[in-house]
Amino acid sequence: MKSLDLMKTIKRFQADELLEYYVYIKIARFVKDKNDRDILLKIAGEEQKHYGIWKQYTKCDVKPNMLLVYWYVILARILGYTFIIKKMENSVIEFKEVFSGKLEKELTEKIPDLKIILQDETEHENELIDMIDEEKLRYAGSMVLGLNDALVEFTGSLAGWTFAMQSNRLISLAGLITGIAATMSMASSEYLSVKNDDGKNALKSSLYTGAAYLVTVVILILPYLLLPDKGYLAALLIMLAAVILIIAAFNYYISVARSISFKKKFLEMSLISLSVAGASFVIGLLVKRFLGLDI
Repeated sequence: MKSLDLMKTIKRFQADELLEYYVYIKIARFVKDKNDRDILLKIAGEEQKHYGIWKQYTKCDVKPNMLLVYWYVILARILGYTFIIKKMENSVIEFKEVFSGKLEKELTEKIPDLKIILQDETEHENELIDMIDEEKLRYAGSMVLGLNDALVEFTGSLAGWTFAMQSNRLISLAGLITGIAATMSMASSEYLSVKNDDGKNALKSSLYTGAAYLVTVVILILPYLLLPDKGYLAALLIMLAAVILIIAAFNYYISVARSISFKKKFLEMSLISLSVAGASFVIGLLVKRFLGLDI
């Protein structure tokens, strides 16, 4: 590798260390759990130390992308700090991929302290995994339950109604009534299930389940509410596209926060939801044809 390219790589690592330092410090300010907060501050200090090690070799200061720092902090408040921490620590994987072959030899020759940085980064990852006890992730199972049921059941219902009713107004009406009733049913079932299991946080579990179900229902009904009455085919296609996007977004969140395979869970949920929608679509078509219903 050319000396210029190597220096550019080192400066990038240097800037990343400083960016992570600022993000950890700012996230620690609103983390309520003292143990989590202390770990974040400890790791922030080590990131600052790593920045100093890189600086010994670049002989210059670099500035982090502060817009990216604030963006990460905002996302941490919305999506949870565990998600953002895991996403940032994924950069360690990229670091290790770069730190191989000829580059490893060149970097080690120029930076004897590199082994220390790698060891610290590995310890960071282990500490961060151990510290995960965030409420948003504790109730991820409840959100998965609400989201999955809404996608499977409601996608199938809307697909079936599309050809049975062939009217966006009627489909929206049926969808809203069914969706609200199903939301209350799901939340109640989750409450009773948790209550009978261990009795702890049954209300919160039911609220997370119900919220995930209701939000999904609203998103899936929107195309039928917004498009003209006879634009049911377009509404169906938009609804199915929304299903794929919801599945992709949620599974990406869970895959990063819990370090599980995105591809496997995404394909699994997509296949189930779209298969049910396809079957319901055919059932709706057959019901309309053979029962002679004309709404």
